[in-house]
Amino acid sequence: MRRRPVVGALAAFGLAATTVALPSIATADDPDGPEPLAPVHTAPTSDQDTLVNETPGAWFVELETAPTAQGGKAAAVRSDHAAFRRAARDAGVEYTEREEFTALFNGFSVDMDSSQLGRLQRTEGVAAIYPMVQVAVPEPQTAAIPDMATALAMTGSDVAQNELGLTGEGIKVAVMDTGIDYEHPDFGGGEFPTERIPYGYDFVGDDYNAGSSDPAARVPQPDGDPMDCQGHGTHVAGIVGADGDVLGVAPGVTFGAYRVFGCEGSTEADIMISAMEKALEDDMDILNMSIGSSFTWPDYPTATASDALVDAGMVVVASIGNSGRTGVYSTGAPGVGEKVIGVASVDNTNNDAALAIAEPSGTEVPYTVLSDVAAPPTSGSTDPMVHVGRGCVDTLGDELLADPAGMTALVDRGDCTFDEKYSSAVAAGATAVVIANNIPGLFNGGGVVDAGVPGIGISLASGDAIKAEIDGGADVTLAWTDQTTSVVSPTGGEKSDFSSYGLSPDLTLKPDLAAPGGNIHSTYPLAKGGYATLSGTSMASPHVAGAAALLLEADPEIGTTEMRDLLQNTAEPILYAGTYVETVHGQGAGLIDVPAAYAATTSVTPAKISLGESVVDRVDGAPVYEPVTTTLTVANDSDAEVTYTMGHTTALATYGDTFAPSLAILDGTAEFSATEVTVPAGESAEVDVTITSPGFDGFEVIYGGFVEITGDDGSEVTVPYAGFDGDYQDIEAITPIDLGDGEMIDVPWVSRITECAEFVEFDCIDPAGTFSEAGGESFTLDWVDGLPDYPYVVAHFNHQVEDFEISVIDSKGRTKGAFTVAADLGSLGRSETSAGIQAFVWDGTATKKRGNTEVTKTLKDGDYQLHIDALKANGDRSNPDHWETWTSPTFTIDRH
Repeated sequence: MRRRPVVGALAAFGLAATTVALPSIATADDPDGPEPLAPVHTAPTSDQDTLVNETPGAWFVELETAPTAQGGKAAAVRSDHAAFRRAARDAGVEYTEREEFTALFNGFSVDMDSSQLGRLQRTEGVAAIYPMVQVAVPEPQTAAIPDMATALAMTGSDVAQNELGLTGEGIKVAVMDTGIDYEHPDFGGGEFPTERIPYGYDFVGDDYNAGSSDPAARVPQPDGDPMDCQGHGTHVAGIVGADGDVLGVAPGVTFGAYRVFGCEGSTEADIMISAMEKALEDDMDILNMSIGSSFTWPDYPTATASDALVDAGMVVVASIGNSGRTGVYSTGAPGVGEKVIGVASVDNTNNDAALAIAEPSGTEVPYTVLSDVAAPPTSGSTDPMVHVGRGCVDTLGDELLADPAGMTALVDRGDCTFDEKYSSAVAAGATAVVIANNIPGLFNGGGVVDAGVPGIGISLASGDAIKAEIDGGADVTLAWTDQTTSVVSPTGGEKSDFSSYGLSPDLTLKPDLAAPGGNIHSTYPLAKGGYATLSGTSMASPHVAGAAALLLEADPEIGTTEMRDLLQNTAEPILYAGTYVETVHGQGAGLIDVPAAYAATTSVTPAKISLGESVVDRVDGAPVYEPVTTTLTVANDSDAEVTYTMGHTTALATYGDTFAPSLAILDGTAEFSATEVTVPAGESAEVDVTITSPGFDGFEVIYGGFVEITGDDGSEVTVPYAGFDGDYQDIEAITPIDLGDGEMIDVPWVSRITECAEFVEFDCIDPAGTFSEAGGESFTLDWVDGLPDYPYVVAHFNHQVEDFEISVIDSKGRTKGAFTVAADLGSLGRSETSAGIQAFVWDGTATKKRGNTEVTKTLKDGDYQLHIDALKANGDRSNPDHWETWTSPTFTIDRH
C-alpha cells in the first residue's frame, strides 16, 4: 500500500487546507529570537488566588535486587524484603506497608509522614524513594456525536478489517481502567467471566477514592468482579474491540478487565503496578493504560514496571496525557517509559451532529447541545429567533441587542462564558438559546446550568445564514428533527489541543505516535445510557492497542519493541493548520497507518532519534553547538533489491515560556553520509544522518523533524527526531510563583503548616508576604507537649529537577562532614501550573558521619537553616553551574 504524501494528508481526509500567514524562517542571529507563528495556548493558572499544594502523601520504596521479571531471583527478592523490614524497624522508621511488589518492581508502597523521609532514605537496602502519585480518571471532554467509522478510516483500521480480514482474534488485551461493563451487548453480554471478557479483577471496590477526605474511602476493598460503574474503561474497551452498534479497531480480541478506580475519584500508582502484575500472571499479549500522571520521569515506578512488562513479552500502550494546555514537558508515566508506546491524540475528522431545519429557508442546521442542558425535543419548532449579540451582561456590561422575551435568542460566541450567555438570555425571557460559533465548525459548550430552556451551539456558517435571514425581515424558526448529519470537523486530523507535549524531562522523544482521540463515540455502561462520545488521549491509546492486536494476529512473531518501531516507521506525520508539519514533540511519529504497517517491507532502526541538547560548551560566553550524528540501519525485507533515497522535512518548533510556549518555523538541517543506498533483498545497510540544530540558544527551543526514506519500489518510511536547541541546564528550575495579574510570590521559603477546614494552608511568618520578604528575621518552631511543629521548605518547580536534596546548617554554619541530607528525593516533576507548590518537611534529625558509617541523630534545640541543592535535568553532578541552591533564613527549634 502506497502511503499518502504528508502535504496531502488532510486533503485525503476530505478536508480543505486552512491558510495561516507564513512568517519568514528565523535565523539564529535574530536578536529577538524566533518569530512566533502562533501561541500554543494561554498560560494556565490556579483556579483561585492562592497556592496549589501538589505535595505527595505516600511513597514507593525500591530495593536493590532486580525484580523477578527482569532477572532477579525470587529468593533474593524475598530476602531483600525481610532485610528491609528489619532495618526499617531498627532505624525507627514509622510507616504502614501498603503493597508488596516482586515481579515488575522490587519493593513496597508505604503510607508514611514525610517527616520520616530522612530515616527511610538512610535505611540499609533502600535503592530509591519515589513520591506516590494520585491518578485521577482522565476527565473527558464531551463532544458532538462522531461516527466511529471515520476514526477507523483515519488509521486504515477499516481496511485492515474489511480487506485484510483482521479482527484481532486470539489476541488477549488487558484494559487497566475503571473496569468494563461486561453485560453490554457490544461485548457479547452475560455474567462475568464472559466469552469476550474471561479475565479480570477489581483491585479497589466501588467506594474507593484515593483523593477522598474520608479515610475509609481511601482503603481498597478488592473483589473478583470488574464491573464498571464509572464509564471510562467501558468506553476505552469499546475502542479496542467492541462488536455491535460500535465497531472497535479489533472486534475479535479477548479482554482482561483490571479495575483500578472506584465509581468516582482517583487511584494511586501502587495499585496500577498490582494490576500490571496481574496482567502478567494472566499472560496478556497487550496492555492498554489510558491513565497516567503528567510531568513525571521515565524512572518513575509505573514507567519502569511497564518497561519490565515489555521485557517479559507484552506490548504496553499508554496515553501520553491530557496536559497539553499546561505547556511543554507535560508528558507522564507510564507513557514516558523507555519501551512503552506513548500515544498522542488527533481529532476525529467527522462529527455526527443532531439536525434542525431553519424555516422558512429550509436550511439544515447541525447543532450540539450545551453541556448539562436538557436536549431539545425531536419534533416541533422554536419561537421566532432574534439576534441579541454576545450576551456578556454580567461581566462586560452588555445590553442585549434585542428583546428575546417569548422568542429564541441567537447569541454570538466569545468574550464570556457559555453559562453567562445562556443565563442572560433566559433571564430576559428567551424560550430557547442558540449560540453561534465565532470560528468555523461546531463546538462543545460546557459549564452551563440548566434553567429548563433548550440551549444549543451551531456553527459560524449556520449563524451567519440565520442572521442574514433575520436581517432580511424573515421570521426564522428552527424545526427540531430526530435526524443526525455528518459534519466535517475543522480540526479533523490535527493534534488535539489537550494532548500533552514532550519532551520527556530527560529529553527523550515522547510521545511516540498518535491516533484518533478527539471526539470518539464508543460504548458506555448500560446504566449510563450504553454509549457516549468522549475526547482524550485515553481514547487514542486503545486505538493503538487495537491496531497492535490486528498486527499481532497477522504476524504473531512481531516482538514487543519491534511493534513500536513498525508503527513509527509507517506513521504519517500530521499537519498544523493544514499547512505546516506539527511539532514532533506533540505528535511523535504521527498518525498510525495500520495497512502500511501490515504491508511494510522496509524498516529503519532506530525508529526515533532523541537529540538531547545542542549546546555542549561555551567559549568567552558564546555557545558551542555540536551536531548529532546517528547511524540508521535500513533493512529491506522484500524479495527484490531496492534503492532508497534519503530526505528530510522540518517540523514546527516551540519556544519560550514552559507553561505557554509559542510555535515557530525554524531552519534545522540534516545531512546524510549517502543520499542513496541500494539494499539487496533480505539485507540491510547503514546510513549516517547528521542533524544540526537551528541555533537559538537562550530561547528554550524544542525543535524536530522527520528523516524520510523513499524506496524505488514505492515504499516510504519516516524517522522522527527532536531535541533541545541550546544549553538545557540554562533553564531555571526553582522560580517564584506567578498568581497572575503580575502578582508574584518569591519562593522558596521556610514555613509551618496548619490543617484548615477545607485545605492545607502554609502559614508564612509574615502575613504580608513570604518569609524571605520579611527581612530574614528568625522565628521559633515550638514542640509543645511533644507534638512537633515541623519546618517545611516550600518550592515551585518551573522545570523538572533530577535530584533534590535538603541539608541542615547549624548556628555555626557547619554542614560539611558533620550533617548530611535531611531529605533526598531524586527526580521530581515540574509544577502543573505557575501557581503550583510542593512542600518538604524536616523532622529535626540529621546524619552524623563516624568513619564509614552514618548515624541518625536528633539535633538539640537551637538555631538552624535549611539548604537546597537541586540538580537540573540531565545535569552534570560535578559541574556547580548545573546545581541550583538556596539557603533559608535562620529559625529556632524550641522543644518544651
